[in-house]
Amino acid sequence: MKPSARVAFRLAACQSGLSPRHHSVVLVGRRIHSTPVSPATVSPIHGTGPPPQPPSPAADSTSARIERRKKQAALLERAQEIRGSSRPSQPTAAKDGENKASTTTSPLTRRRFWKHVHVREVDDALEVHLDTRPLRHPTNKEVIRLPATKPLLASALAVEWDLLVSAQQATKQHLIPLTSLICRALDIADNDAGKNVGVAKKGEDKGDGGKEERATNESLRTSIARTLMRYLDTDSLLCWAPPPRHGHDAPDAAGNTLRELQKRAAKEVVAYLSTYVWPGVEIEPVLDGESIMPRGQKLETRQIIEGWIMGLSPWELAGLERAVLAGKGLLGAVRLLAEWSEGFVGVRGLSDAIEKRTFGIEEAAKLASIEVDWQIGNWGEVEDTHDVEKEDLRRQLGSVVLLVSGTGKQ
Repeated sequence: MKPSARVAFRLAACQSGLSPRHHSVVLVGRRIHSTPVSPATVSPIHGTGPPPQPPSPAADSTSARIERRKKQAALLERAQEIRGSSRPSQPTAAKDGENKASTTTSPLTRRRFWKHVHVREVDDALEVHLDTRPLRHPTNKEVIRLPATKPLLASALAVEWDLLVSAQQATKQHLIPLTSLICRALDIADNDAGKNVGVAKKGEDKGDGGKEERATNESLRTSIARTLMRYLDTDSLLCWAPPPRHGHDAPDAAGNTLRELQKRAAKEVVAYLSTYVWPGVEIEPVLDGESIMPRGQKLETRQIIEGWIMGLSPWELAGLERAVLAGKGLLGAVRLLAEWSEGFVGVRGLSDAIEKRTFGIEEAAKLASIEVDWQIGNWGEVEDTHDVEKEDLRRQLGSVVLLVSGTGKQ
C-alpha cells in the first residue's frame, strides 16, 4: 500500500518554506519486530508435588569442636601479634609505662595460663586446680570447695575449664555455665551464714525521676522463694489448652489432642508430688477451659510449698531455681529435684516402687515443652531456633542433675 501523497506534499511544503503557516505532523513509528506483546505474569508459577526434604546438618563431634576452638584461639593470638608488630614504634622520650603497655598483649587475648586441670581432695572437700592454683570464686575470690559427696560435679567442673583455650573465654558466662551455677549455690550458703546479708533491689524511684539501688534486709533465700512461687500460679504444666472445637485442633497421629496430652502429664506429676513430696496437698489447674486469667492455688497449698522451698539446702535451692527458670514451671523442676537429690528431699529409697530412677533430663525436657513439640509436629521446626532451644534446655537441666546429685544417698 502506497503512502498518502497529501502527507508527502505537506512535508515538502513545510521544508521549502512555501507556506507561511507551520504545520504539525504526527508520525507513527513502525515496529522493528513482529513479536506479539505478552501480558505480565501477576502471580508466580507454583510447582506441584511435595516440598523438598530439609537439609541435614553435617555431623559434628565434640573433638572436632574442641579442635576448631583451639584453631580459632591460635588465629586470634597470631592476629594480635601481627597487629602489635605493625604499629609504629614509640619515640624514645616516651615513658617506660607507655612502652610496656604498647608491647604487652591484652590479657583477654592471651592463651590460658594453665596446662592441666585436676580434681583434688583437700580437707574433706573437692577442689579444682588449674595446675597448682585452686579455682576461685570470681566475685569474692574464695576457693571453690565442693562437698566430697559430689565427685561427678567436680569432674564436670574440671572438664568445663579444661575445654577453655584462652583467658578471654573464662569471662564469657555461656562458656562456664556450671561454674556460674556452683557460685550461685555458694552465694546462697554464704548468705545463710550471715555474709553479704541484704538483697539489692533495682529500680527504686528516688522521687526526682531517677532510680537507684537499695539493699533490703531480705535474705537471698527468701527472695528466691518468692520468685519461684510466682511460677506456681502460671505453671506451664497447669495451663491447659481449651477443649477442641469442630474443625480445629485436630488430634495427632496417635489420636491425642493437645489438651489430653497436657492433662495426662499433669496428672502423673501431681500424683507423684502429692504422694512422696507434699503428701495430701491438692494442686489444681490454673488455666482451664476458655478462661484467659490464671487462678491461684489455695492458701494452704502455697504455704506448704513455700515452706518446703525455704527448707532446701543451698545446692538444692540453686538447682531448683535453674530448673524453674529453664522449664518455666515449678512442678516439673520439683519432680526432677526429688528424683536426683542426695538430700532429704530425694525420694529414692523410700519404697521399692521408686528405687529406680525413671525421670531424667529427657523426661523433664519433654514435660516442659509439650505445647512446643505439639506445634512442631503440626507446622514443622524452625531451624536455628527450636533445635537450639531444645539443646539449651537439656543442657541446663543436666547441670541441675549434676548439682543436686551425689553419693550421699544410695
